[in-house]
Amino acid sequence: MKPFSSRPLAEIPDGGTTGVVMPHEAAWEHVTGQALYTDDLPYRSANVLHAWPLQVFAAHAHIDSLDTSKAETMPGVVRVLTALDVPGLNDYGDIGDEVLFPNEVLYHGQPVAWVLAESLEEARLATDAIEIAYTELPSIITTQEAIAAGQFQGPRATLQRGDADAALANAPHRISGGIDIQGQEHFYLETQASFATVDESGQVFIQSSTQAPSHTQEVAARVLGISSSQVTVQCLRMGGGFGGKETNANAFASVAAIGAVLTGRPVSLRLNRTQDLTMTGKRGGFHATWEAGLDDDGHILAYKAVLTADGGFSVDLSPAVVSRALCHVDNAYYLPNVHVIGQIARTNKTSNTAFRGFGAPSGMIVTEDLLGQAATKLGLGEEEIRRRNFYAPGQSTPYEQVVSQAERMVDIWDKLKKSSDYDARLLDVAAFNSAHQHVKRGLAITPVKFGVSFNKPFLNQAGALVLVYRDGSVLINHGGTEMGQGLHTKMLQVAATALGLPLRRVRLAPTRTDKVPNTSATSASTGSDLNGGAVKNACELILDRLAPVAAGMLGVHANDVRITRGVVSGLGTEKCTTWEELIETAYFQRVSLSATGYYRTEGLYFDSSTYKGNAFKYYARGAAVAEVEVDGYTGAYTTRQVDLLHDVGSSLSPLIDLGQVEGAFIQGVGWLTQEDLRWDTSDGPNRGKLLTQAASTYKLPSFSELPQVFNVDLYVHGETTDDGGSVYGSKAVGEPPLMLSIAVREALRAAAAAFGEPGHQVELPSPATPEAVYWALDRARRTVSDPARAAE
Repeated sequence: MKPFSSRPLAEIPDGGTTGVVMPHEAAWEHVTGQALYTDDLPYRSANVLHAWPLQVFAAHAHIDSLDTSKAETMPGVVRVLTALDVPGLNDYGDIGDEVLFPNEVLYHGQPVAWVLAESLEEARLATDAIEIAYTELPSIITTQEAIAAGQFQGPRATLQRGDADAALANAPHRISGGIDIQGQEHFYLETQASFATVDESGQVFIQSSTQAPSHTQEVAARVLGISSSQVTVQCLRMGGGFGGKETNANAFASVAAIGAVLTGRPVSLRLNRTQDLTMTGKRGGFHATWEAGLDDDGHILAYKAVLTADGGFSVDLSPAVVSRALCHVDNAYYLPNVHVIGQIARTNKTSNTAFRGFGAPSGMIVTEDLLGQAATKLGLGEEEIRRRNFYAPGQSTPYEQVVSQAERMVDIWDKLKKSSDYDARLLDVAAFNSAHQHVKRGLAITPVKFGVSFNKPFLNQAGALVLVYRDGSVLINHGGTEMGQGLHTKMLQVAATALGLPLRRVRLAPTRTDKVPNTSATSASTGSDLNGGAVKNACELILDRLAPVAAGMLGVHANDVRITRGVVSGLGTEKCTTWEELIETAYFQRVSLSATGYYRTEGLYFDSSTYKGNAFKYYARGAAVAEVEVDGYTGAYTTRQVDLLHDVGSSLSPLIDLGQVEGAFIQGVGWLTQEDLRWDTSDGPNRGKLLTQAASTYKLPSFSELPQVFNVDLYVHGETTDDGGSVYGSKAVGEPPLMLSIAVREALRAAAAAFGEPGHQVELPSPATPEAVYWALDRARRTVSDPARAAE
């Protein structure tokens, strides 16, 4: 046997805990209220100050004057923070376009000052005493307004292969269209929260609800004008993130840190729901136009598109969002001739940011919209046209990466069709629609191919710190953050598996920057891959040191030592000992019992100037079948049945993965069918105001929107490893299943089309709310040649 650290990343040791069905590591604490979140911490401290923002309710304005003198005399007020109080750089962005205390307001509700007071209510009342004067300036609210005005920001990207223009000109069939894809509010249960303190040496300690502790640390240090080593950021856990706490958390952590440094007292900053909705970025909407050429069999020959992302007032993560969109316009389909442009509009709205899937869902929807309409135009079944365009083994993406395991898409597709009884149900739907004039059903099946890795190769690295104590107990630290997705649960299982211990012997410490430095954000579905690799590496480094000790105790070669379920044994001998005895012996032999682990994803390269390279370590795949029923009088609909089949490789934690597939799908359904962000686009005094500022106006999925029948399965492929490069053969599960929800949208399109003549193309907005579905079916109904039906 080779040293433990030379084990292949995907090799699963005997007796490991990965793959074992177990609940979330903090499930009991969650349901009993014992789990602590950032905003619980101030109530365990003394002399805490509370922060409240002064928001300016104009979409675009110049601050003419700001007088805080009256507010500073209000009861309980200790300090009012303005731009003059920033010790370092007054900017929380990475390219200097996100001013922390601005003198130019760039979106409706942007904060320009913060009051620190003994209570939150005293801070709130004091903001009313701040005297502010400003001059309103012209504003741009919609993406279409930005396009018309030529208001863009950040890089313009082009994905190109072959000659799309020539292929389009020679194609037997040409089709074109456009779609506006709405954004989405994160609506995590826990709003943005930070709690900052300063110790006697000037060390700043920030407890933050952040997906990126190292980035929060860097930004706070920059704003404070000190080194990163003087700032420690810890994330206990988050009550949801979905990408909304990847960069958004930085501004609020920085404000709390400034307050703590200037006053010497702990500062708590937590947004209420309305503030969170009006002050934080969202999934950015896209405006897309497309044109395609197809042959008689429905194969895509040429594909041209322009994708314009709504970036909001600053760049933030929009370039990465657009990059992800461009690299996923192909979804599961081979596109031989492609020319797609991605650009970022600048609007006077909150800076749009990361959201589960980044830009991939928007990129995929454009192509699925194309195929849905092409199927109607060519008289092909929507299932068949999709299958005909699947990648074949050996084919490469438009960015020149060979699609590994391409054959799995067909296997998933066929298995799902069989398990969902797709063909028989398609006939049943047709029969139902023939028999019912005012109610129609639709059935659709759609695929997902999602690349897993950060598009910027340098981000694909992680660290971990594993400590073994004399009693044999183990404490692990890693750079990933827990937001309810079960990352900590999986890391416990990885550590226990790597060390050969029962799960009860391993504990996990909160994520903090003085334990594991320079970490990447927990996003892009890389949390388990990166941090799992680092945890495994740290554990195996410790085992490499322990192996000679165990060999001496057992009388075997170090390479023949085995550790399974806490029992240390050796090949060729019946002697054995316990893990605890091994650790105690190693301690007395002065063997180090802690290790720093490290992992970097190999084989990645990507040139953003040419959009060519090996962008992803592997692809996660899945497919969904959805059946809906639509009321022709109102457009209201129910989701009758959904069947999902998703590939997570060799699951690290099956129960966690099933929950992620279900949750991502439902969140995607919300985005595509219900969650309708609305801004005031009038020229009135509220121009630029977010109109959907609460759950009463922003419709989130609830139990009533769940499919009546919901079948979710993890794809079983019969292999022990996946691509040879993911920890214990697992695959990412956080983002890919969200795009399975496209099947619901396509089913709604099919149902709306059923109200009209066969062959009528249906354009369906996003989100496909009941109102939008009604207008789509109404347009279809007007194509009916029967006068009696047309009059209805």
